Amino acid sequence: MTWARCALAAVLFAVLAAAGTARAQGGAAPFDHTHADWTALLARNVVEIDEGRASRARYAGFARDRAALGAYLARLSRVEPAEFEGWTRAQRMAFLINAYNAFTVEKVLTRYPDLRSIRDFGRFVGNPFRDRFFTLIGRPTSLDDIEHGMLRKPGAYDDVRVHFALNCASIGCPMLRHEAYAADRLADQLEDQARRFLSDRSRNRLDPKGGALQVSRIFDWFEEDFQRGTRNFDGRGAAVESRGGFLAHYAKLLADEAAAQERIAAQRAPIEFLEYDWTLNDAGSAPPTR
Repeated sequence: MTWARCALAAVLFAVLAAAGTARAQGGAAPFDHTHADWTALLARNVVEIDEGRASRARYAGFARDRAALGAYLARLSRVEPAEFEGWTRAQRMAFLINAYNAFTVEKVLTRYPDLRSIRDFGRFVGNPFRDRFFTLIGRPTSLDDIEHGMLRKPGAYDDVRVHFALNCASIGCPMLRHEAYAADRLADQLEDQARRFLSDRSRNRLDPKGGALQVSRIFDWFEEDFQRGTRNFDGRGAAVESRGGFLAHYAKLLADEAAAQERIAAQRAPIEFLEYDWTLNDAGSAPPTR
């Protein structure tokens, strides 16, 4: 055997030995930032309705896929703080949005089919959003911790469109997307979610009789987020300086007639808030796809 072949053999042996040692020590593969396993679950169990402006979840299907869901959630929970902090901003944000949505599905499944609303868990005792029922980034975590303590934390991500990506298992929520959020296309996904939600006339519209802009309670609950002067994630969107300014930016989605669109764009329409529908977004009660 020549010297070159001996050297190559030695290198291959070292690589194989190192791989074996890593396996023996529990070495893990790099985290999959495509979240492919979550996408597979969503593709099977999310039904889009109203021409893609809303969706319903097949919780019975998620229940059948409980083992696969559990495996994905376990991978999320294994991510340590140092690993998380080493990721890009887009990777961290996509991770947190997917974790929120996936753990919400898991929470529903602990009572499904014996609940009609996620609020059936309790408004105070047993509140599903405050319950630290899972581990994330090395500590016990709740859905509220992800939404308010991480994603909405000033200076952390500063993208109001996150409100259209989080799904609280209710009909009033922005739709559960049929695919996972991924860092390499996160900005486009967030913009798409915003546009789908704002064009849904059941949740955002101009009242043709009274002339008021009737919008989701999301714009009431999180008004401060629209007043921070922050920009969209990719920096290409209009600066967010007010709730009215944000809605004006999407005027063409909120009304069909040019005059109505101009009224919204000029912020001349008073804002009213629609009642939030906390009914479980179960595909079993979804209207036909159209």
